[in-house]
Amino acid sequence: MKTLVIGASTNKERYSYKAIHSLVDKSHQVVAIGAKKGMAFDIPIETEKTDFHAIDTVTLYLNPKAQQDYYDYILSLKPRRVIFNPGTENPELYKILEANNIKYEVACTLVLLATNQY
Repeated sequence: MKTLVIGASTNKERYSYKAIHSLVDKSHQVVAIGAKKGMAFDIPIETEKTDFHAIDTVTLYLNPKAQQDYYDYILSLKPRRVIFNPGTENPELYKILEANNIKYEVACTLVLLATNQY
């Protein structure tokens, strides 16, 4: 299962970085997009909306306003689900995902991983 982290950061204190670390630790394939190029726990952070293939899960670390630029992109990836981490809740995007038969969860990726519910 491949996970795309949107809102990735090279800052080890950020939750997106911690999520990437935890995903890699649990042997998940990870790709990442962020505001700045760099590395997060050996995962390159892209700044462009890359045409990643076989994305199972998109996990969001962007506020709802910043997510608007990613609506079409997320739909184009056809993920199985989208995870809205704390602070990223977005009822507008929930409706768009539902209309496209994409599941979503309002949850914390780190907690899901830690409790083996990912």
